[in-house]
Amino acid sequence: MDKASVARFLLLALLWGSSFTFIKVSLEGLTPGQLVLSRLVLGAAVLLSIAAVRKVALPRSVQVWGHIAAAGLFGNVIPFLLLSYGEKTTGAGIAGVLIGATPLLTLALATAALPTERATSRKAVGLALGFVGVVLLIGPWHESLGSLSGRLACFGAAVSYAIGFVYVRKYLSPLGLAPLSLAASQLVSAAVLQAVVTPFLAWRTPDFTGPVTLSIVLLGLFSTGLAYVLYFRLIGDVGATTASAVNYVVPVFAVLVSVLFLGEHVTWNLLAGGLVVLVGVAYAENRMGQFRKDKEAAGAVR
Repeated sequence: MDKASVARFLLLALLWGSSFTFIKVSLEGLTPGQLVLSRLVLGAAVLLSIAAVRKVALPRSVQVWGHIAAAGLFGNVIPFLLLSYGEKTTGAGIAGVLIGATPLLTLALATAALPTERATSRKAVGLALGFVGVVLLIGPWHESLGSLSGRLACFGAAVSYAIGFVYVRKYLSPLGLAPLSLAASQLVSAAVLQAVVTPFLAWRTPDFTGPVTLSIVLLGLFSTGLAYVLYFRLIGDVGATTASAVNYVVPVFAVLVSVLFLGEHVTWNLLAGGLVVLVGVAYAENRMGQFRKDKEAAGAVR
């Protein structure tokens, strides 16, 4: 990667990693439903504005919008709500590391649901190793990590993300939609779905203190809206394989930001579990082999 791509890569990891701290602070003045609705509306506004400037059209087919709504449900609404409820009783750092299991879960679901994804011994070993890491992360014996229900909610968010990714690969990727069009449409549909369910969720008068207001703005505009733009730019610049490696760095930033700004403590099973999950994912995906192939291909182009 050139210096500009490295900068975008690290900025994306920082934005996604910081989102867990932004959620934690936002919950001081908003209910989970209010937080998620605000986040989605702000994020959708960013992507719609960029799509309008670039003259990228949104889909017109009702059937396509149905698939987009399903992707928004599993890829945004459900995981955002679960994270918000989970972080009411557990730390931002542990939430970020648990979400780091998403690639592992996506691989498992894709192997089961997609005919093109074959089960191999490498995947089986990697998934088993990752499962051990998840158990270490959840750490039901470790009270300092917050309530078990909070940790399970955060892990449930990772499961929902994985379902969303597999759904997109199966039903939307074959349609060849422009990435910006798909991202903007998904956030719009998610915002509409969240607007429908929010009145039925817990409600209180929002308390927009300075930290709460800043956190929700940063979460919506940057960690949700701008982050999508950076991610798709990276895919275009360095390829999907290299861009997806940001998932290995996000948990690191999640822990660092939570320690620096929230004063959270780092426990042994947070570090050990996170490392085991990442190693399991890397082995199952044969990540090093893919990087070598990308490097050789780049050298051949030169």
